Amino acid sequence: MINRAIRAIAGAFVILSVLLAVYVNQNWLWFTGFVGLNLLQSSITRWCLMEDILRKLGLKDGEKSCN
Repeated sequence: MINRAIRAIAGAFVILSVLLAVYVNQNWLWFTGFVGLNLLQSSITRWCLMEDILRKLGLKDGEKSCN
């Protein structure tokens, strides 16, 4: 459940920031880069701030979504 939520949030952030870069200002691409760096960092350190936030909001760990 949390893994799926994290993927959905990250995907939505990337799509939103690209749309904002196209229609508002190209500086929104920095946000896209930030999301990518955060995903890379979490894959290396196995720590994800969004995961901690979602747990505090009450989301439960479910089955692995890539089994």
